[in-house]
Amino acid sequence: MFPFVIVALLMAIPGQKIAAESKPGTQTAQELKVKGDTQETTVGYWLFLPKSYDKKKSWPLMLFLHGAGERGDNLDQVKKWGPPKRVGEKKDFPFVVISPQCPKNKRWNPAQLHSLVEHVAASHKIDRLRMYCTGLSMGGYGTWAMIAKYPKLFAAVAPICGGGDPDTAKRITGIPIWAFHGEADRVVPPTRSSSMIDAIKKAGGTKAKLTIYPGVNH
Repeated sequence: MFPFVIVALLMAIPGQKIAAESKPGTQTAQELKVKGDTQETTVGYWLFLPKSYDKKKSWPLMLFLHGAGERGDNLDQVKKWGPPKRVGEKKDFPFVVISPQCPKNKRWNPAQLHSLVEHVAASHKIDRLRMYCTGLSMGGYGTWAMIAKYPKLFAAVAPICGGGDPDTAKRITGIPIWAFHGEADRVVPPTRSSSMIDAIKKAGGTKAKLTIYPGVNH
């Protein structure tokens, strides 16, 4: 599903750097000390640069948020699904990819993710008008939470089998959103996505849509 989601997305506060610099055509492990709403923490993440990456032009950026099963301190787990997995299979994308790891027993923290995105955007040649976010399950929830807190950060988002707070709908009516959900999902019911899309449309939004996959589970 992810290659399709990536195409759909592209169409539609700095911290202290710890790890080595990434090279074009590679996905390298990085760490960054970031400040959230209340405390500082170290975030591990994969940073991918396209093979043709150079600093003579600006590049799109995608933030990928994994699900609950990939939390912890083993960064290789993040490569189980989505863009970091595809890159690990030697696939190339025409954009920069950030794939952070959420700590064990935690949820995605929008303030910390914002700091991470700002750091990468400031330290690389990133087109701030073409920054995107997608995520699976808990990462889908994280995607909804990110745009609720930072509605002007991303050009478009694609939350997958996640959900959000319908009360935030008025804040995100101007964002292109393409949500995806399996009709047979029993872990996160598809109503978690449909209720968000319905709330956005009720609030006057015209850029949000939902694709339901018949018979597909979580």
